[in-house]
Amino acid sequence: MKIKILGVGCAKCKKLEANVKEALTELKMEVTVEKIEAIPEIMSYGVMSMPALVADDKVLVSGAVADVKTIKELLIKNQQQCDGENKSCSSCHCC
Repeated sequence: MKIKILGVGCAKCKKLEANVKEALTELKMEVTVEKIEAIPEIMSYGVMSMPALVADDKVLVSGAVADVKTIKELLIKNQQQCDGENKSCSSCHCC
């Protein structure tokens, strides 16, 4: 799974990043979290308000700081969808 935090470094962006890292720890998932601060790259995701959480190039949250519980649910759902659609993560490189 590839996770990105979209934002310019504001307090909300930092809080979302912290919540994502805590969710990953609780889920025992070893995933690199990439911070994207370049406005043109952020806009390429169609995000109009920040912060945003992206997993496997899908925007999961935009314009809000999701709590740890919500992030865990979103990441699990995203992973299940990927596994269900592809039967193997090798085709989408999400894991």
